[in-house]
This record gives sequence, C-alpha cells and structure tokens, in this order.
Amino acid sequence: VQLQASGGGLVQAGGSLRLSCTASGRTKYPMSWFRQAPGREREFVAGISDSGYTTLYADSVKGRSTISRDDAKNMINLQMNSLKPEDSADYYCAAGGSSRYQEDYAYWGQGTLVTVSS
Repeated sequence: VQLQASGGGLVQAGGSLRLSCTASGRTKYPMSWFRQAPGREREFVAGISDSGYTTLYADSVKGRSTISRDDAKNMINLQMNSLKPEDSADYYCAAGGSSRYQEDYAYWGQGTLVTVSS
C-alpha cells in the first residue's frame, strides 16, 4: 500500500484546510491521520474504520475536524476548521491500524505541512 498525502499549506488562525490521502494497492483498511510538530512526538489526530461508519478524534481537534473516506477514489479526507496555531505540524496519513497508537500502523504516507499563522 502506498499513501500520498496532500492539501497542507499556510492558513490564518480561524481558517480551514482539507487534507487528502490517496491510497494505491489494497485500500480497504482503517486509516488515520497523525501529526508531528517540531520537537514533539507524533500524535494521533483522527481515524476512520474500513467501513467508514466509525470515526475517532483526538480531543484537541474534536468538534473542529471531520474525517471521511471516499472508497471510489481510494481516498480519505480530513476537513479542519477553526484552525489554531497549535495545529501547525506535518500531517501524516496511515493505514492498517485502528487505534491512537502509531505502532499499530503498517503503512505511512509522507507528511504534508500545515502552518497556521496567528
């Protein structure tokens, strides 16, 4: 499985971004987004089951973000609203796991950088 993340960029606080992750190969996996800010450990952001019926969010983004999947396009998306400077990080998509723990995931995409200016 190869994962390609996109959609990062520079946005002002309060703005929105939509991150996408396109998968190739076998794609019917539960998938998640993680993020890593400079000097900090990688942390779970949001996850979605292989069916799309179950989602999970970190408390830090709950209510501001929505994860979704489009299996016809082999893609998951993360819509992030009301962005804060502390949301600035490299965002990574991952597949093959269904928990908050990065060790559970077998497949990773490259990061897409999100920078939120105050």
